[in-house]
Amino acid sequence: MTDMSDVRVRHFTLDCDGETLSCAEAVPDAPAPEPLAAVVLHGAGNGDKQSPAVLAAHLAALGHHALAFDFSGHGASSGRLGELSLRRRFEQARTVIDSQLPAGRRLVLIGFSMSGQTVADLAAHYGPRIHAIGLGAPAVYAAEAWQVPFGAGFTEIIRTPESWCASPALAAFRRLPDTLRAVLATPAVDAVIPPAVTEAVEDALGASAAQYTRLVFPAADHRLSLHLADDPASRGDFLDALLGAVP
Repeated sequence: MTDMSDVRVRHFTLDCDGETLSCAEAVPDAPAPEPLAAVVLHGAGNGDKQSPAVLAAHLAALGHHALAFDFSGHGASSGRLGELSLRRRFEQARTVIDSQLPAGRRLVLIGFSMSGQTVADLAAHYGPRIHAIGLGAPAVYAAEAWQVPFGAGFTEIIRTPESWCASPALAAFRRLPDTLRAVLATPAVDAVIPPAVTEAVEDALGASAAQYTRLVFPAADHRLSLHLADDPASRGDFLDALLGAVP
């Protein structure tokens, strides 16, 4: 069982992108010999930082600095969900990383559902600084959806059949280097993400040079962050695959 007694958790707010973001940071009292910096990103709809923060705390228990936050329009953050966009999600995540995580450490990016796209955007931005990416039941989107606020226009784009096929996220996954670990975790049956999207993400990761691991959790549904927060065995498998040989 993970020892959480040496983890300090801090809740705070951060002014970013014209909003006030609610954040939860987990810091180990005894860092790992080669500590990493991790961010755990929630999905869309009614998603928030609660279950990602559990995963962040367990990363801290392994010696790594980790945090989770509510995107604007979610959880305890300010803003309206209809004013959020994929572009703003990327910018908010980048600001949180740059302002709150130690600059000299390699990054671990974990994203669930819609944040699969955000992880791809961040991986393209941070490049060689990335140590690992973890994708939980990820979604990817057409390039033209990136700037569009969530609403009727965004919905029209993503409901266009196979609009995601040329997603820049897939190209970003194919470019991952051999210095990076990539983990794709899904439920056995996902009622939200079409199987073709998951197959495309898997094909892109498999075609990259990254050290790629595929995990399937039969007892989970699309809300994979909740499953990993609640199930120690699944969480351990996910973190072991993600961190690899890093103590």
